[in-house]
Amino acid sequence: MVRSAVAPLTPGTRVLVTGAGITGRSVGAALEPTGVRLTICDDDPLALQRLITPATVVTTVEAVDRITDYALVVTSPGFPPTAPVLAAAATAGVPIWGDVELAWRLDQAGWFGTPKRWLVVTGTNGKTTTTSMLHAMLVAGGRRAVLCGNIGNPVIDMLAEPAELLAVELSSFQLHWAPSLRPDAGAVLNVAEDHLDWHGSMDAYAADKARALDGRVAVVGLDDPIAAGLLDGAAAAVRVGFTLGDPAAGQLGVRDGALIDRAFADGLVLADAASVPVPGPVGVLDALAAAALARAVDVPAAAIADALSSFHVGPHRAEVVAEIDGVTYVDDSKATNPHAAHASIAAYPRVVWIAGGLLKGASVDELVSDVSNRLVGAVLIGRDRALVANALSRHAPDVPVVEVVTGEDSEVPETNESDVNSVTRLMTAVVAAARRLARHGDTVLLAPAGASFDQFSGYAERGDAFAAAVRATR
Repeated sequence: MVRSAVAPLTPGTRVLVTGAGITGRSVGAALEPTGVRLTICDDDPLALQRLITPATVVTTVEAVDRITDYALVVTSPGFPPTAPVLAAAATAGVPIWGDVELAWRLDQAGWFGTPKRWLVVTGTNGKTTTTSMLHAMLVAGGRRAVLCGNIGNPVIDMLAEPAELLAVELSSFQLHWAPSLRPDAGAVLNVAEDHLDWHGSMDAYAADKARALDGRVAVVGLDDPIAAGLLDGAAAAVRVGFTLGDPAAGQLGVRDGALIDRAFADGLVLADAASVPVPGPVGVLDALAAAALARAVDVPAAAIADALSSFHVGPHRAEVVAEIDGVTYVDDSKATNPHAAHASIAAYPRVVWIAGGLLKGASVDELVSDVSNRLVGAVLIGRDRALVANALSRHAPDVPVVEVVTGEDSEVPETNESDVNSVTRLMTAVVAAARRLARHGDTVLLAPAGASFDQFSGYAERGDAFAAAVRATR
């Protein structure tokens, strides 16, 4: 296929890439064949040293000073619109693309052969599980598909793969910088308060999520009021909802314990709801969303059922660590906001809740009020543990609370031996406290409702430390 021109990527054009991390390096490698004159800005000397693609390197201050020298800025998704270099570009009228926007334009222009069919998943919570389920369904249906986006490999790195379909997880940051994206099908799972410091408002956050709905088929979670409200404004010609209830025409839902398709078929049974391996209602919703996207590209019901029956939950996402003395220990460290923690707790009847960390300005009052009847104890950690404790005292005063204080929750720990030991000591104390609160049949659940960077390098380290502490008690 002949490559089409992608304005403003003509040879010799000056292009600025913000950020020399994983995304920046991928963008640089993708731009090199276009013949543009590439400049990369970053204030981290180590990140700049890792660059392989030939490029001029500058600091962000230098990039701001020279912003009118560039015909295009390609940004990494972590840069908010208020970042000085992007604010300067916007003021100067320089176009700003994200890595996803760049990937979309290059793909549609045939730079990697026949354009791929994009299936996009976004939402505040459940993106990774849903995208992984979708990929499994596509593969089970015999389709050539790759998994990419926020879930792991940048989309732009996967465009050269011999695949027909892309199962793409996209964050609100990535969608904000991808205004031209028109996926074959896109889903918004849910929209809850998160990242408002980046987007500026809940309306702006929801509007960026809604960009996933501007392609051929739009899919939304009808049980989530904000997501459901996005369907009427979707640009897609085909609009589909999914729900835990009995589906109406144009919807997927649950009837008599089975996942049912009334959007792409007339009441077709897709799978047994009990076969969904993710516990609780959230697992069924993720499966319905994935199935809707799969059905949008004609994946048969048998493949959807096969994929769900063999699906494995990813690490730190409602992952069962162990069962000891009749108590089940579950690692849902990825539940980094109240909405995710709510869904996690709702999957179990009696929970000893491990919570805390960085709440990022979010309130946990509604969460605690809603799940108070399921809580039999709480073990609190991290910088914002007092906020969780206060919510528990107001809405669940009879729930016993233990605060584990280490004195090391004010900043991100360095990765050295002493910090590893402090993390181990912390989680050993947390698990010991949880064991004292738990009774036979209970679930000890790490679903913190907050980010981890006050005490850990990330949610994965938090989950790994929890799992190790649990296994050490056997």
